[in-house]
Amino acid sequence: MLGVTAGSMFGARGAKADGKVFACLVDGAMSFKLGAESSAHARALALSGAELWDPSGMHRPFKDWVAVPFEHSDEWGHLAEAALHRLRQKL
Repeated sequence: MLGVTAGSMFGARGAKADGKVFACLVDGAMSFKLGAESSAHARALALSGAELWDPSGMHRPFKDWVAVPFEHSDEWGHLAEAALHRLRQKL
């Protein structure tokens, strides 16, 4: 993706654009910042095993982020594009 570089968030490897992380790989799942109000967020949460991402593990999930397990890795590219699009719309 144009303008995307490697980055990290909470020690997890991720993808960033314009200095902001929009996706990261954690424990075999890819987490995407899709925006709680978006249709992409709803579609991602509808995938089996997907859940709001809780990077602390202390039951305080990030409402805008969805962790999508590896079994749905065929969806990761589309979700990354949606997260990147959302990020760039906010700028």
